[in-house]
Amino acid sequence: MRPRRLRTSRPTLTAIEICAGAGGQAIGLDLAGFEHVAAVEIDKHACATLRLNRPSWRVFEDDLRNFSGTPFRGVDLVAGGVPCPPFSIAGKQLGADDERDLFPEALRLVEEIRPAAVMLENVRGLAAERFTEYRASVLSRLKRLGYEPSWRVLNASDYGVPQLRPRFILVALRPVAAAHFVWPKPQRESPTVGNTIGDLMASAGWPGAEAWIAGAQALAPTIVGGSKKHGGPDLGPTRARLEWSKLGVDGLGIANAAPDASFPLDKKPKLTVPMVARLQGFPDDWTLSGGKTAAYRQVGNAFPPPVARAVGLAIRKALTKAIAEAPAQLRFA
Repeated sequence: MRPRRLRTSRPTLTAIEICAGAGGQAIGLDLAGFEHVAAVEIDKHACATLRLNRPSWRVFEDDLRNFSGTPFRGVDLVAGGVPCPPFSIAGKQLGADDERDLFPEALRLVEEIRPAAVMLENVRGLAAERFTEYRASVLSRLKRLGYEPSWRVLNASDYGVPQLRPRFILVALRPVAAAHFVWPKPQRESPTVGNTIGDLMASAGWPGAEAWIAGAQALAPTIVGGSKKHGGPDLGPTRARLEWSKLGVDGLGIANAAPDASFPLDKKPKLTVPMVARLQGFPDDWTLSGGKTAAYRQVGNAFPPPVARAVGLAIRKALTKAIAEAPAQLRFA
């Protein structure tokens, strides 16, 4: 069963997802009322996940550099989690010709598609002072293309995700819609790890589940996807694993199943992929393709759906008002 869509009034708004991954951002935008006409992703496991859960979507399994946006000209929203490793490496300055930087490709597609709105997300590192010049160049390009861009760092915990996960969000709209855009307000309370996955931790009959839930009444550290160059999945570097330990979680790996009745009361359990997926904000019925390591990495690298939904609703509201006010001004010649 697919996640229940938000009830929205017409007009129907369309979206194309680039660097779609396992669909975290796409799920949120889907729930915000956007109809996806295409999704582009290079990882075969993530593409299989998208096809499995959304068989009606056109999934392009290819490098973004090989994808042409021209056939999709006029789609309402171009969105995606554009990867750029240098942004997350302390002290590493991005080179203009760095092949890992896919922002130029995203901007190329914006120019080819000419959507009414753009939403790109990245790691918080992109907001650092040392990338001021780079951000300015991206914003300048969007302005030249006829958009009013703005950006903000949003914390996933402010939008129903039990995790410390700040993300850099860039939104660019045609001026008539930008005048109506308001960043989503944070929720008053954040869910905790224990309350979010307590039922999963207790699902196999572990007698220590109740005490574990009581001791896990805090937010999780940022979940990371890890690198394909290294071994199996774990919950991050030493500092992150120490934070997980405080929550009663063994962060040195991912379990195949929830702890059962034979699991010691004084031992810290590992999380399963379904537990991590729920902590990331994925719906329980979203099926992940591939083995445990591939599935975990898809979840760890994803943009939390509830955050995408919140920003998507704000974009949809702005576009809907602009359509009612001056629809012709949303379109490029």
